Amino acid sequence: MNFKDQILAGIPEELPAAKTYDKSLNHAPRRKEILDADEKKLALENALRYFDKKHHKALLPEFRDELEKYGRIYMYRFKPDYEIYARPIDDYPGNSLQAKGIMLMIQNNLDPEVAQHPEELITYGGNGAVFQNWAQYLLTMQYLARMDENQTLAMYSGHPMGLFPSHPNAPRVVVTNGMMIPNYSKPDDWEKFNALGVSQYGQMTAGSYMYIGPQGIVHGTTITVLNAGRKISKSGEGLAGKIFVTSGLGGMSGAQPKAGNIAGCITICAEVNPKATQTRHKQGWVDEIIEDIVELANRVRKAKENMEVVSIAYQGNVVEIWEYFADNDIYIDLGSDQTSLHNPWAGGYYPVDLGFEEANELMASDPEKFRDLVQESLRRQANAINRHTARGTYFFDYGNAFLLEASRAGADIMSEDGKGFKYPSYVQDIMGPMCFDYGFGPFRWVCASGKDEDLQKTDEIATKVLQDLKKNSPAEIQQQMQDNIQWIKGAQQNKLVVGSRARILYADAEGRIAIAKAFNDAIGRGEIGPVVLGRDHHDVSGTDSPYRETSNIYDGSRFTADMAIQNVIGDSFRGATWVSIHNGGGVGWGEVINGGFGMILEGDKSSEDRLKSMLFWDVNNGIARRSWARNEEAIFAINRAMDLNPQLKVTVPNLVDPDLLD
Repeated sequence: MNFKDQILAGIPEELPAAKTYDKSLNHAPRRKEILDADEKKLALENALRYFDKKHHKALLPEFRDELEKYGRIYMYRFKPDYEIYARPIDDYPGNSLQAKGIMLMIQNNLDPEVAQHPEELITYGGNGAVFQNWAQYLLTMQYLARMDENQTLAMYSGHPMGLFPSHPNAPRVVVTNGMMIPNYSKPDDWEKFNALGVSQYGQMTAGSYMYIGPQGIVHGTTITVLNAGRKISKSGEGLAGKIFVTSGLGGMSGAQPKAGNIAGCITICAEVNPKATQTRHKQGWVDEIIEDIVELANRVRKAKENMEVVSIAYQGNVVEIWEYFADNDIYIDLGSDQTSLHNPWAGGYYPVDLGFEEANELMASDPEKFRDLVQESLRRQANAINRHTARGTYFFDYGNAFLLEASRAGADIMSEDGKGFKYPSYVQDIMGPMCFDYGFGPFRWVCASGKDEDLQKTDEIATKVLQDLKKNSPAEIQQQMQDNIQWIKGAQQNKLVVGSRARILYADAEGRIAIAKAFNDAIGRGEIGPVVLGRDHHDVSGTDSPYRETSNIYDGSRFTADMAIQNVIGDSFRGATWVSIHNGGGVGWGEVINGGFGMILEGDKSSEDRLKSMLFWDVNNGIARRSWARNEEAIFAINRAMDLNPQLKVTVPNLVDPDLLD
């Protein structure tokens, strides 16, 4: 069968040949033993229900073996033989262009060049899954290929529940991931219910099909590092010759060295997984790899002396860097961490003084000992960071739950009053007041034609739109506008594309709508093919996360999730092609609720109406909430939005004189 026929076939009638487990690939770590004997039977029964009864006897021992070996049933046998990558949209079978666009995005998320653990259907973050198993993938692609504009596909944590009658203006797909009853949302609950095959961790953009590789975060990381540099700059000298130390070279954290190069500093990024390091080096996202700590120190001294802009991957544990640099008086200007500490006990963070393979074995064979070693390592890392910050280093939590998990480990990381952390979240100090409160966040698009020339044309269109908008933008957002113009101008030369022909920049509602309309007009004129719009959930409105996206909400509501739920409901009836809502993402299962969307632009009036309605809401929902929390920048932004659109009427807070309260 050709590619289209295989998609339409779904789960094959006859069993395909069993697949060989390829040890050369970057596989997910073995999950810990958590099911009892009866629960294992239930997990097997749950898996077998995807297949005709005649195959159960053959598949049962195979699925039992996977459950014992890996802690999950992935159904490796059913991974298709065709290559998985973002094909041009016309290569997909189907009755709906919108459905074809969703198939393209799903395959992009599972492209081995993009995904962290593609064989286990995990895109990034160690556990950020698109599906739980390959049967779900096959069924979902078949449903999308068969659906029409009067149907909507319901996705329950990777499982395609089915096509339901709807209408052309409804979303084509509605995705939920890990939406647990609140009292069943602890880390071990994820382990259990995921092992049973009834829930999954969709991260943020993995389970919503909107991941675009490390580029998806490299822009936000660049903006963060640039603005962190502005905070420590005494005279606007920039980041030349300054050292930025961090860790993680996975799907999201792999953006850090590229961002450091664009920002113009010396970046040192530690990574314990050699395959991740080699992948990022091969892709050109990091310049050099060094395995010896003494050699690293010498190289950094030389780079500082010569004012180099260079990114260095240290093949080892970041704790070694913090401790060795403190002992040897190597000054660190900026420090952070982007290991997957939302997932500390299953491969998100590795303890120092333990080899990578040894740690992988221990986390499954003796999870309690592994947990103790992780917490010991966090205490050591925090102690070393404290030594550096006492000398002037600016350290910020990069929203990966480092401070949260360090505090749970008993590290010296709390403020003097014991009510908060010593160090700010980057959202509190940088991205919240400088970007999110003004409505600026990570707007994305994917050229569904797969053509490089379409991506170049969209870059040019976006640049012109931003330049025109900047002429009349208020002083409060001139810096944001200029940063984004410089970003998009350099996007091609920085070779940011991995997988689909995609781009990201930070824009407010006015900018997103103007850029999207310009794209839609160009599609209508036949200058470019269809475009998929989206964003990271790490944005103004999409995510309620008290230790990251909403960490600069100070009215007591940062532990509520009304904004994210309102966001995805509002997007669904304002024109989104697909919507998603997840438990977990970035900072951990049970710690955050986040929502996202995708929208296909087809170059017609209907697309224009949808983009204007949905994008305006998608941003201003969050600005309104931030304004009500009394965030000064958001009050400015929502008043400006009401001036631009007379139909918007938002409740604005009356500020109380602090002296009156005292």
